[in-house]
Amino acid sequence: MIALHEPTVTLASSADRPRLVDIITRSFATDPPSRWLYPADDQYWRFFPRFVEAFGGSAIEYGCAHVVGDGAAALWLPPGAHVEEAPLVALIEESVDARDRATASSLFEQMAGHHPAEPHWYLPLIGVTPSQQGKGYGSILLEHAAARCDREGLPAYLESTSPRSVPLYRRHGFEVVAELRVGTAPPIFPMVRMPR
Repeated sequence: MIALHEPTVTLASSADRPRLVDIITRSFATDPPSRWLYPADDQYWRFFPRFVEAFGGSAIEYGCAHVVGDGAAALWLPPGAHVEEAPLVALIEESVDARDRATASSLFEQMAGHHPAEPHWYLPLIGVTPSQQGKGYGSILLEHAAARCDREGLPAYLESTSPRSVPLYRRHGFEVVAELRVGTAPPIFPMVRMPR
């Protein structure tokens, strides 16, 4: 009889950086706000890996990037850490259509404004590649992080970029705190999970 092993969460190292960026990039290839930023395929595949680095890549240096298998990853920022604004602004200026830059900048400002005031964990990016979806890997990553937040007595914050993802996050204790609608960009849903 073949023993089935429960997938486990593994801490990623700097050597895993290319794999993490690839997982997140493939996971977001049909994500509405990501494709609003980069609607053309060549534009998306050229710039979105750099977006992943600018928006969530520092999770690796903080020791807060996790993977499940070869197709799921979560990039967390610990309490007190923030997305560095300068690289993200520079990337938007370089890569986003001029007509959409002001909207993109406004959207990121509004996202930042919905973070909890108290120390909290922030999840800039979590993704499961299409070939690995439906296996529970996203839930495994969220359960792992929720347990840490509960042990530490800290809230967690994320932005759901798709209405379809909101129920998944709700199952793990997150609640929608706003619906962001800016210009022609698809809606984004800031969500907070309080510790249990």
